[in-house]
Amino acid sequence: MLAAERYEMIVRLVQEKGSVRVTELSVQCGVTEETIRRDLDRLESEGRLRRSHGGAVSVKQEGASQPEIPYTQREITNAEEKRRIADEAVRFIEPKDRILLDASTTAWYMAARLPDIPLTVLTNSIKVATELSSKEKIEVIVTGGKLANNSLSFVGPLAERSLETYYVDKLFLSGKGVHLERGISESNELQARLKQQMIGIADRVYLLADSSKFGVTSFTHVADLSRVDTVVTDRRISRETADKLTELGINVLTV
Repeated sequence: MLAAERYEMIVRLVQEKGSVRVTELSVQCGVTEETIRRDLDRLESEGRLRRSHGGAVSVKQEGASQPEIPYTQREITNAEEKRRIADEAVRFIEPKDRILLDASTTAWYMAARLPDIPLTVLTNSIKVATELSSKEKIEVIVTGGKLANNSLSFVGPLAERSLETYYVDKLFLSGKGVHLERGISESNELQARLKQQMIGIADRVYLLADSSKFGVTSFTHVADLSRVDTVVTDRRISRETADKLTELGINVLTV
């Protein structure tokens, strides 16, 4: 197989599946994992896919609403970075806090790591609520609304109206894209509108985003970065990006 043919096969597999691991691509293409990693670096530089921890994910076309990546795929994308980010984020939570967790996989990792202390947790995530159900001291409130099957979360007008009832001390959220000029963005309008509502009821906003999210613009604008108090990310974020976030008055933590 020529290199050009291999590139096309890799892009096709990534687009069809949404995300593919290096080990799978190595078997499919009949080359070493090191060759696949070099191929992915080249294809990412050409804008044809985006590298992730252990593989690659599809780059969606701008200009049209994008379907959400299924939760099972998001769980394995940059999983180790997300776990470290979640560990760091939990350190900001104190007894008797009222917190809001979105439906991101990082928020789910946070829920798993939360100690059983007096807290009120508001969420639109079925996974987060289930994870917290065994912790007796934590009061869990779920928004309700229309079920988004891919993210196992509640969205829509009912979920938005339910948030109007509350105020929280701290919001922990993620997004499909984080851009220095364009801010936080999401794959579709329903998720974006709900996260806008979340930001509006929070005293402090913590953005949990692994380094692959930076420089990315997804379909629907959520909020400008001026609404964010703290960014928790991994060490692969570029120094230039971290410095610019700091210049915007945002506390940046790398793990």
